[in-house]
Amino acid sequence: MAVCARLCGVGPARGCRRRGAAREQRRGAADSEPDTDTDPEEAGGGGVAEDDEAAERIEGGRPLPPSIEAGPSGRAPLSLLELPPELLVQIFGSLPGTDLPNLARVCTTFRRILRTDTIWRRRCREEYGVCENLRKLEITGVSCRDVYAKLLHRYRHILGLWQPDIGPYGGLLNVVVDGLFIIGWMYLPPHDPHVDDPMRFKPLFRIHLMERKCATVECMYGHKGPHNGHIQIVKKDEFSTKCNQTDHHRMSGGRQEEFRTWLREEWGRTLEDIFHEHMQELILMKFIYTSQYDNCLTYRRIYLPPSSPDDLIQPGLFKGTYGSHGLEIVMLSFHGKKAKGTKITGDPNIPAGQQTVEIDLAHPLQLPDIENLRDFSELSRIVLEVQEQVRREEQEREQGQEGEEHSQQAASQPASPLGGGEGAEGEETAAGAEGTTQDKAPASQPFVLPMGVISRNEDYPRTCRICFYGTGLIAGHGFTSPERTPGLFVLFDDDRFGFIWLELKSFSLYSRIKVSFQNAQAPSREAFDEMLKNIQSLAT
Repeated sequence: MAVCARLCGVGPARGCRRRGAAREQRRGAADSEPDTDTDPEEAGGGGVAEDDEAAERIEGGRPLPPSIEAGPSGRAPLSLLELPPELLVQIFGSLPGTDLPNLARVCTTFRRILRTDTIWRRRCREEYGVCENLRKLEITGVSCRDVYAKLLHRYRHILGLWQPDIGPYGGLLNVVVDGLFIIGWMYLPPHDPHVDDPMRFKPLFRIHLMERKCATVECMYGHKGPHNGHIQIVKKDEFSTKCNQTDHHRMSGGRQEEFRTWLREEWGRTLEDIFHEHMQELILMKFIYTSQYDNCLTYRRIYLPPSSPDDLIQPGLFKGTYGSHGLEIVMLSFHGKKAKGTKITGDPNIPAGQQTVEIDLAHPLQLPDIENLRDFSELSRIVLEVQEQVRREEQEREQGQEGEEHSQQAASQPASPLGGGEGAEGEETAAGAEGTTQDKAPASQPFVLPMGVISRNEDYPRTCRICFYGTGLIAGHGFTSPERTPGLFVLFDDDRFGFIWLELKSFSLYSRIKVSFQNAQAPSREAFDEMLKNIQSLAT
């Protein structure tokens, strides 16, 4: 009994029922035949074969036998082969789908049991969240094993978040299992300047099973419906898509109609509604550039930033205002005493992948009263004073590193009773700077933009929690002459923050993207940091 419980996970009250000796002998010869197939597609042989009596009982939802019957030898089963098939169906169904091909190699009995669609229906549901009524597939001749092996398992490596390689513009693609499809959704920021509106999204491609032979890839770009496409997994964390019928992307009205349609979708307006000449040039430039990628795209995996209880707020993806460039997607992540905002979408000045802002969490700022805050020169004076303080601390740190060898040599000599006290105190002060300031800071304080600071969205919060010194990356067209300039990071609440660019006299408002992305968590902190380095090096 104990051995049986270990094999199938049931107790004495709900045990296993032995088959009769005649049936055991009938399958004895077949049980000894090895099977060498390893692909999940081959586990269980071909088709939906549920002619086995026990499999039919499982499909019909009938309960398991309530007791264990002793065999001819008067003992409980000692081998999985001696267990009833209905129990094996439950056991095999609880295993990862990638392990089932190994079971199919054991013997023809296991291979025959693995034809039971109950096993594969459970794996589709538990591993990929397929909640559709998969029984309906039997009408079309497609089994749950086909769905698992030819669709879900085959394309599992492309599930998650990706950044398309569209020059400086980038993008955000989310590949998900949607019913009996795998769909690649391109996420777009809301129309400028409504930063608090929800994200927009449109399908770029989909994969599904039209017949049992193989999965079908369809391009969803354009306005003429799905058409033939192709997906190639280039290497780990990279894949590409190709459209085989680009004529479906063209419109009868030519490029002019295509541009006006794109403009309504991208900006929610017509070109006549945009009076700023520089903005018109940027929009036209983006259309011309991105339309070159409508037939072939390469995607590289991105991860959501890992979180820590010590983080100022929950890290994640935000949409922010960037002047004439419109709304862009930024990833906020925390790295000790620094917070970084990395562009997922970009523009010709600061391309996707670059670090747009960096916040120094060790240098909080106390804002002046509301009247003095309206004076830009007063705010500029406060920020520049902190910038000078940061510069002095960096110089002292560099000098300390140069004298480290001398300190190590002096460490072998008897220490002075007062020696090292100042350094220890300085280290403690730096470590607790952020926490001390946050403890002393009020829960919220009034906030208003100084006079002369430009904001795309005047509907920003009028209270904030805390402010920090930071730097913002600015550059000329084509990412020429990039430099980091001082600025002010303003935390409004858990889902919104802002940044004042002193040199540009501009204000960016950021709002959290409230979408639950699946298969997007980094396997480790090191993997996330490596991903940030990779997308920044590609942008450079």
